[in-house]
Amino acid sequence: MTEPKLPAFDPRRIAESNTTSYPERFKALNSRRWNRRLGDHVGLKNFGVNLTRIEPGAQTSARHAHSRQDEFIWVIEGEVVLETNEGAQTLRPGMCAGFAAGDGNAHRFVNKTDKDVLLLIVGDRTPFDEVTYPDIDNHAKAGADGKYVHTKKDGTPH
Repeated sequence: MTEPKLPAFDPRRIAESNTTSYPERFKALNSRRWNRRLGDHVGLKNFGVNLTRIEPGAQTSARHAHSRQDEFIWVIEGEVVLETNEGAQTLRPGMCAGFAAGDGNAHRFVNKTDKDVLLLIVGDRTPFDEVTYPDIDNHAKAGADGKYVHTKKDGTPH
């Protein structure tokens, strides 16, 4: 089979990365989730698309809520626990979840199984987003460039 030509591509050929902008003390929380940045691969500017693999026992992120950015998640493979302000529920392949900007519903996905989970995550890149983290002492603000600066909840540096 021949390799597709851009704009078509095989997502499995995109390198995985577990980099995060989290402060050092929180990076280990996310060291076992891996993103393939599909949207970046084809130069998307208005929204991001990630194929995210979560190892057994790992999470996508600390529970968080965005002030200005929407998020949409589709479970591709595996069984994952969605934790929100309302509690926890198990999602299976084909199920989806969405979080509107500013709704305050802090969320994360946790893999409590012994197999990898695969999620398709879509989010917009609205500048000046703020992210609240109710379970850890962290707050993030994005500038015009979309890069997040993390501080403690009281605004002091980590």
